[in-house]
Amino acid sequence: MNVLLYQAVKKFTKMSKRSPTSVAESTDSKKPKHWSLGLLESMKDPESIVKKTDQCVVIKDKYPKAKIHYLILPLSDINSIYKLNSSHVNLLEEFNKLFKEMQEEVNLPLRAGFHAVPSMMRLHMHVISKDMISPCLKTKVHWNSFTTDFFRPYEEILQELKENGSIKKISPEQHKSLMSSELQCNQCSFKPKTMPQLKQHLLTHVK
Repeated sequence: MNVLLYQAVKKFTKMSKRSPTSVAESTDSKKPKHWSLGLLESMKDPESIVKKTDQCVVIKDKYPKAKIHYLILPLSDINSIYKLNSSHVNLLEEFNKLFKEMQEEVNLPLRAGFHAVPSMMRLHMHVISKDMISPCLKTKVHWNSFTTDFFRPYEEILQELKENGSIKKISPEQHKSLMSSELQCNQCSFKPKTMPQLKQHLLTHVK
């Protein structure tokens, strides 16, 4: 057997002895991460970071639903508002401190709050301007997630945490009802029939 043939046989033999687990691990390492983990990547991206403290980081929302749309996240690993307890009151107060700073830095009215059923992993508070003008605002679900009771104001969450030591989940029925609510302007009584009509109407509120 010549040298080249011997080396080829030896290499094939080594590969065939690799365990199935090793092969699976190699394959898994190349799998793309689930979209719900996207915030964890954005927290590490210098271009996404707006502010940072010892406890929190403020990042730009990758798909903003208004002219101003930021997210405040804890550096500690807390999955959602439903993992909060009494020991996290100070953390939420730090969220509020950052929110107040941002209010002073922009000349648009801002709101701060949490989605009742978060879609992304890692606790995050939305800081968003009420204009709701953005090409990323496309669907009724987008709209209702920020303009109905599905969007839980920061003050409400903090108060509930102080009083009960935890946050109560909404029911699947309530979730479905809020998402299917009829469209209505968040700045007047106008009720458009479609999202394009709503988006056109929102421009009338721009000063």
